[in-house]
Amino acid sequence: MNILCSELFQQQLKEILSSFAKEDIKTAQSFKMYLDTILFNMPTKAKKYKSSIYFDDENIKDIQHQGYTIIFLIQEESETYVILAIIKDS
Repeated sequence: MNILCSELFQQQLKEILSSFAKEDIKTAQSFKMYLDTILFNMPTKAKKYKSSIYFDDENIKDIQHQGYTIIFLIQEESETYVILAIIKDS
């Protein structure tokens, strides 16, 4: 299993972490550490996540995490998970 992060996701994550770090570095570190845990466990738990509300595709899923939604794509044929984006919940 491979987990890949899109450039958009990487850019969005940097902005989020930078914003957290301005207020409290511990909050930024905690958010990142928990996010890493979610991503690390994704291959074993991907099927439990709900289909994305942003796409009409059963292979695109959403993960809720501390007021943010992480959108990822499951590419079953190549056994790859692509993290597409992370957006703040409304």
